[in-house]
Order: sequence, then structure tokens, then C-alpha cells
Amino acid sequence: MMDLAEIKKTVLELIETSPAAYLSTLSEDGYPYTRALLNMRDREQYPQQTGVFEGHNDDFMLLFSTNTSSGKIIQIKANPKVSVYYCKPEIFHGAMLAGDIEIVDDPKIKHALWNEGWEKYYPNGPDDPDYSVLRLYPKNVRGWLGWGTFEFTI
Repeated sequence: MMDLAEIKKTVLELIETSPAAYLSTLSEDGYPYTRALLNMRDREQYPQQTGVFEGHNDDFMLLFSTNTSSGKIIQIKANPKVSVYYCKPEIFHGAMLAGDIEIVDDPKIKHALWNEGWEKYYPNGPDDPDYSVLRLYPKNVRGWLGWGTFEFTI
């Protein structure tokens, strides 16, 4: 059994190496909607973004890009309570981070998260009105690390 510091380190490693992040929002009728998003904390896929997350290993801050016109934005405006799941099923590791997500309007963050090639989604670049950034400071983390379950608050 790991102590809390080891669990947190393992969860952070999972977040930084998972190929996708699965965001769940709540629909107007109260049902969860889950979709895969780009995992911007994945160091291998997005090495240029590592600086955006410096200083956020203890608070597990997460950032995501999405279309302003997407259904998830409508759901988040109605109810910001979400969960994000990261997993590596081949080693039986999974972690769910829950909290209140926010829509970020700060142009510096939007530009810092921007990736070359996203023009196909957002033709006007990082200032495109259909380009939004979501930020989550999770409150609760729970999951499975092969040997059993864990849970902690942030």
C-alpha cells in the first residue's frame, strides 16, 4: 500500500502520460455526458505545454480546449460540476478528478495552450471566438492503482 505522497505522485504521472482525458458533464435532464478530450498535460503529445502546468503539481490543475459552440459549454454554463477520468487499463491505473470547471477568457492562457494545426478547428487562431479553454481545479480525486482504490481531497 502506498502512502498519500506516493499516490499523488502516481496520479500525476498517470495524468501526464494518459493518451486522452474523459470529461463528464451533466445534461439538462441530469444525465452524465462523457467525451474524450485532448490531454494537454500529456508530456509526450504536448511537450510545448509543460510550462503552462508548472507550479500545478499539488493542485492538479487541468486545462482543455474546446469549441465555444459545443454542447459541453452549454452544459458547463448550466452546471459546472464535472469529472475528468484518466486511465491506463493495461496496468490497472485510473483516476477520476471532480470539481467545478470554469471557462477561461484570459488571452494569455488561450495563446499558451494553442497548438499549431488547430487552425482547421479554429480558422482565426487562438483569438477565434469559437476557441474556448476550460480550467479545472479538482476538489476530489479517487481511483484505482492496481492494488486497490484510493481517495483524497485537494
